[in-house]
Amino acid sequence: MVKVYSITVCPWCVKVKKYLKYRGIPYEEFNIEQDAAAREECRRLSGDTIVPVTTVDGKEFAVSYDRAKLDKILGITT
Repeated sequence: MVKVYSITVCPWCVKVKKYLKYRGIPYEEFNIEQDAAAREECRRLSGDTIVPVTTVDGKEFAVSYDRAKLDKILGITT
């Protein structure tokens, strides 16, 4: 399961979600401004509340729109 932790107004969050849609990768979005549990999970994963944080199965994660890291955790080879 791919999860994206985001906030309401965040151009990098939008970019990550567009990239996932482009790649046909389903994801679940969690707004850390509105969901305290998601905010704590985001902090647990990355050590901070910087967004977006994208995670695969809660193990590996990418912060911001780091396409190389996103591709790596998503198993995308070019």
